[in-house]
Amino acid sequence: MNGPHDLGGQHGLGPVTPETNEPYFHAEWEKRALGLTLSCGAFGAWTIDESRHARESLPPAIYLSASYYEIWTRALEILLKRHGFLTQDELDAGHMLEKGAEPKRVLTAEMVAGVLAKGGPCDRPVATPPRFVVGERVRTKNFNPETHTRLPRYARAKTGVVEAVQGSFVFPDDNAHGKGENPQWVYTVVFDGGEIWGEGADPTLTISIDAWEGYLERA
Repeated sequence: MNGPHDLGGQHGLGPVTPETNEPYFHAEWEKRALGLTLSCGAFGAWTIDESRHARESLPPAIYLSASYYEIWTRALEILLKRHGFLTQDELDAGHMLEKGAEPKRVLTAEMVAGVLAKGGPCDRPVATPPRFVVGERVRTKNFNPETHTRLPRYARAKTGVVEAVQGSFVFPDDNAHGKGENPQWVYTVVFDGGEIWGEGADPTLTISIDAWEGYLERA
């Protein structure tokens, strides 16, 4: 989808100014926001792709004015309501009013270290060989879906070269909407700066993205 999260290459939003020695958290509540998100994700009711899409679906005025972890908590509210774990009335009241859905599993304190160490691998086998090879010229498709996609807006309808075949992974565009994992090959594709930014771009610059096979066609 084209949303407020997809701002690569757009002007007027100010410079990127990394904070020197930036702490992991800027306030105590951010630790709780992270903990809640991980704990609720362990319920097994939604995928990481659905979670990401919930964040990206926030209205632009909210998304662009919210801090990082505020975006997480606002999206978490959406997911918990969508899957029947709480209601808007309960959010407004600040406590449970009725019994909600039962989680498939609950993340207890003693489980946290092991779960975090295990991570969430999303590589999956596919039956077909890669369609493209290293060194091949490819063109990204030009589409503007209302649903989730990991192809950034600035890299659509652009021609580049396959630099690497990274393996096969869950296709987030389907997985975010309950259509199954449907894994595809993923390629690192490199574009010249002029292809992405157009006239006036620094000719020495290149940019690379990791693109699922379904995003690409032969140039």
